[in-house]
Amino acid sequence: MIDVPAPLRLRLDGNALVQNWRTLDRMSGDAACGAAVKANGYGLGSVEVARRLADAGCRDFFVSNWQEAAELAPLGLTVSVLHGVREEDMPAATAGFARPVLNTPTQVARWKLVGGGLCDVMVNTGMNRLGVSAEDIAGGLLEGLQIETLMSHLACADEDSPMNATQRDRFAALRGATTAKQMSLANSAAIALDGYAFDLTRPGLALYGGIPCAGLTGAIRPVVFTEAQILQRRRVVAGDTVGYNATWTASRDTEVAIVNLGYADGYFRGFSDCGTGSISGTDVPVIGRVSMDLLAIDVTTVADIEEGAWIALDLALPDAAARSGMSQYELLTGIGARSSRSWS
Repeated sequence: MIDVPAPLRLRLDGNALVQNWRTLDRMSGDAACGAAVKANGYGLGSVEVARRLADAGCRDFFVSNWQEAAELAPLGLTVSVLHGVREEDMPAATAGFARPVLNTPTQVARWKLVGGGLCDVMVNTGMNRLGVSAEDIAGGLLEGLQIETLMSHLACADEDSPMNATQRDRFAALRGATTAKQMSLANSAAIALDGYAFDLTRPGLALYGGIPCAGLTGAIRPVVFTEAQILQRRRVVAGDTVGYNATWTASRDTEVAIVNLGYADGYFRGFSDCGTGSISGTDVPVIGRVSMDLLAIDVTTVADIEEGAWIALDLALPDAAARSGMSQYELLTGIGARSSRSWS
């Protein structure tokens, strides 16, 4: 395959990633701090993320499915598969490179049928997404299983909701009701809450620079920086429009840079007419509609910017989410494959 340099790139700060994990580990108190590396490490690359966090001392990793777990297998890590085990997953699940998080009575029965090796179990405490019920547990569903971690998931950890305490108390009531060696409830936002850490926390978003709640403001460092090349610089005269559907009209003669980035790369249409970039420290606005592969930026205030120059796009996650109407999770996991990834 011919190696062609990409016209758009992600600069990924490995030191910030590690420092974010250490901050969350410290905030977890006596609980161990794991890492959610599902969705390809939230778009950054699961193998590179997991390798760095393991070197920093992280010992527990979480993915969604067995395909994701297989990608991490060469690293020899402790990996839990959150979606449990389908019939199709059994060859992988019994290979021993990861353990299932059992979510349903059917999954429990399937796992027992092959000998019931080490596993985790998800219990539903009110989110009504995945998990067995407390009634299932009381009825003996989990008897005979070798359970490493009993876990649940908060529905409203990023909000000041009474549901958080309700779920925590329901979960706490299950301590000792199973053979589980440890209990895990807290995601990134719940780590900032008092009394939710239990024995193991499972941060995701905050590792990658996201700030899901006020309690993490100032504690989390940005990890992802997006840059793209300018394909063309053009002068748009007053009264002319730019982009699809002519949503932006020049009020004066304007210098416009057309940039090699669009919604296919995770720079979504929500940034139309409200995104920002930076050239040599000068902020420049996105103008007109973001298209699949291109966007336009007003560079009138920047001298001597020519075709081939690089521009940084502002993706500070909380602010970018507010601007675009997308969640911080979507902005990370939506990053396209066309961007080269460079770790520092």
